[in-house]
Amino acid sequence: MTDTRPETLGELLGGRGGALDASLPPLLFAFGWLLGGQSIIGGAIAAVACGVAIGVVRVVRGDRPRAVLVSVALVVLAAYIALQTGRPEDFFLLQIFLNVGSALAWAASIVIRWPLLGVVVGLLTGQKFRWRRDPDLMRAYRVASWAWVGQYVLRVVVFGTLWLSGQVLVLGFARGVMTWPLQLACIAVSWWLIRRTLPADHPGLRHPRS
Repeated sequence: MTDTRPETLGELLGGRGGALDASLPPLLFAFGWLLGGQSIIGGAIAAVACGVAIGVVRVVRGDRPRAVLVSVALVVLAAYIALQTGRPEDFFLLQIFLNVGSALAWAASIVIRWPLLGVVVGLLTGQKFRWRRDPDLMRAYRVASWAWVGQYVLRVVVFGTLWLSGQVLVLGFARGVMTWPLQLACIAVSWWLIRRTLPADHPGLRHPRS
């Protein structure tokens, strides 16, 4: 019997664990910088140590080693940039550029009719790219993907403004507030947009019509 039980986007995309983990090293950098007498080295040590500790925990709980290594490498690179420039706010510069790139990638995917939300959900559900043959799902994913573009643009504006003004401590807190809470809000908005766009009789994300 085919399971047509409604499934939320949040269930498909998983919990807040990964996003929460990503917000901790920047926060530790800000605290380490402050407690170390505004020392970039102190902040870098705190952030990298936090990133490595999170990486060990993620490997123990079964996460893919490659994904863990990428996460740790990003923290190390951010710390290296700040140490090289001598500006503590530059620890957050990599994240700003990553969000710019993400916003452009998501917007481009909508324009070329390969909305990244559909790609991600298709791979997670095992249907791969069958959703592209369903006009209703294609439209829903294109509409809902704009929420993700907005998420990244908002981060760029907020982080960029704080970076320009050199607000290191505020940047650390902003990274926490605008990581998993904003991602959860984005998932909720995306799911609402999908439900509003799909016809009432559509069988759901796992069951594209072709």
